[in-house]
Order: sequence, then C-alpha cells, then structure tokens
Amino acid sequence: MNLLRKLLTILVVLATVVAGVLFALQNTALVPLDLLVYTFAPKSLALWVLAAFATGGVLGMLTASGIILRLRTSVLMANKRTAKAMSELDTLRARGSKNSE
Repeated sequence: MNLLRKLLTILVVLATVVAGVLFALQNTALVPLDLLVYTFAPKSLALWVLAAFATGGVLGMLTASGIILRLRTSVLMANKRTAKAMSELDTLRARGSKNSE
C-alpha cells in the first residue's frame, strides 16, 4: 500500500511538471505585472501564472499547517483534561469504596 502511495505521488508530481512545462512553452508572450504601486519588468505570461499558482499553494499549505497545529494542540489539551478527570474519578471511586466498607 505504501509503495502504491509513493508511485501515485510520483506520477502526480510528474504530470504536474509536464503540464507546467507545456504551459510555459505555449505562453511565451512578455507581460509586465502592475501591482498599483510597483510595476515588474515584462516576463513571460507563464512565469507570472505559475508563480501565482505556486504562491497560492504555499500560502494554502501554511494556512492549513496553522489550522492543523491549533487543532492538534486542542486535542492534546482535551486529552490532558480527560486524563486528569479520569484520575480524579478513580480517586473518588477508591474513596467511595472505602466509605462503604
């Protein structure tokens, strides 16, 4: 199963690289990028589009990583509270059994 996952990952990465290269070869027109306050020198259209795609992917992964980290921390804290509550419950049960004797 692990081999299949690695093979599928390699296949997807390879297909993405091939699609990016084909896209770059088809879109060679030079286009300046104007960001209202700064204008970048003309570069190929494919470069701007692929750079925007990559930037969005990286920002998406960073955002998802932050959310995952927050959720894992929340789960860890909940597990600690549960362990503490179970410990208190065991203590109370032990006291209850001593009192009933």
